[in-house]
Amino acid sequence: MSLAECQIKISTTILLKKKKAREKITMLTAYSCPLANILDEAGVDIVLVGDSVGNVALGYKNTIPVTMLEIMVHTQAVARGVKSAMVVADMPFGSYQVDKNEAVGNAIELAKAGAEAVKVEGAGYIDAIKAIIKAGIPVMGHLGFTPQSVYELGGYKIQGRGAIHRARIIKDARALEKAGCFAIVLEMVPPELAKKISKALKIPVIGIGAGKDCDGQVLVTHDMLGFYENPPSFVKVFTNMRSQIKKAVSSFIEYTQDHPQK
Repeated sequence: MSLAECQIKISTTILLKKKKAREKITMLTAYSCPLANILDEAGVDIVLVGDSVGNVALGYKNTIPVTMLEIMVHTQAVARGVKSAMVVADMPFGSYQVDKNEAVGNAIELAKAGAEAVKVEGAGYIDAIKAIIKAGIPVMGHLGFTPQSVYELGGYKIQGRGAIHRARIIKDARALEKAGCFAIVLEMVPPELAKKISKALKIPVIGIGAGKDCDGQVLVTHDMLGFYENPPSFVKVFTNMRSQIKKAVSSFIEYTQDHPQK
């Protein structure tokens, strides 16, 4: 029986217990109430209101244009559909980089919208992270490939391949743990590096394109459901919703032609 079926509310404490028990943590994205409700009923541990909403639902080419208002509206929708999973909202680009006090204010707005934690990319904003945690809002870190830095990183590339880059990511992971983050997402890093960091840290490390040895896995739900013809290479596609939806729409069109309204 899943935690969702038992109606146990996922917390940072439960996630830490899962790591200690070597029980894998699951996290998927949602931007709407119906999808969030399905993920929650299925037993997902964390529902992430990702700034990937920009790519997936809003038609942006990357996550950078996503605004606080957009994240807040989608967080409100997701929170209404979740009972057991932890709701984590991404801090969008520009919401925490300028000033730590502004970062706290934005995190508070997301908490009021229904987020039970926020996610911050990179380790360059430790002061802001500490301030958000001090305000009573849990923070999830995010290292490796950080989508909000896509221009600085030169595109969608695996991070941590060289010795210097590996050492920096390890150092940053330790810094985020020390700052008080309750978990860290590692995106697009070599599996051996992800495994090393997962073993070194006491907090959960959740991977995406980082191999199987992390404490959990996260995917963009639309990727794993097969909404796209060319998903990222690390994504396991569990069904092909794109073809199913197209088939259903074609059936609707055919039915409408054969049964015109009077």
